[in-house]
Amino acid sequence: MGDALFKNLFQGRLTYLHWNKGEEMAPSIGAQGGTLLVRKIPAADPKRVFVGDVVVLKDPEKPDSYLVRRLAAIEGYEMLSTDEKDEPFVLDKDECWVLADNEILKPKEANDSRKFGPVSMTGIVGRVIYCLRTAVDHGPVQNSHSSMRKDAPVLQVELDVDEMAKNHKA
Repeated sequence: MGDALFKNLFQGRLTYLHWNKGEEMAPSIGAQGGTLLVRKIPAADPKRVFVGDVVVLKDPEKPDSYLVRRLAAIEGYEMLSTDEKDEPFVLDKDECWVLADNEILKPKEANDSRKFGPVSMTGIVGRVIYCLRTAVDHGPVQNSHSSMRKDAPVLQVELDVDEMAKNHKA
């Protein structure tokens, strides 16, 4: 079965392209920006997204915008702060904690759960599976082992680096 025919058997694609810019996810996604191949997630829950995944989620502070962050904890995880004044707490059902990859940024600069707290899993709309930083610098995004395994066949069928390069804004 040809790839084109295989693609058309699906009701549309399982992925979409998303442009992301900013230093929060460096080095995974370059600060100068990257064109991302994102696997759609119709309803995020602990069986579809996993700790360690790079996800696209609605920005809790700007509902019309999206953030790309790494899923650091999900419901049931106990959260401990590096600040001893903060009480530990457990993430409620459907809550998750997301973090920027860039360890150089201060929590407020990173614009992640350290600033805005836990977010609802329902805000997650996709998982980043591939990043094109430049025409010669691109590759799969490091996610959890489970997600890498689940996304491999999707990547094989839907990855089109030429299409990503055409849509790249750098």
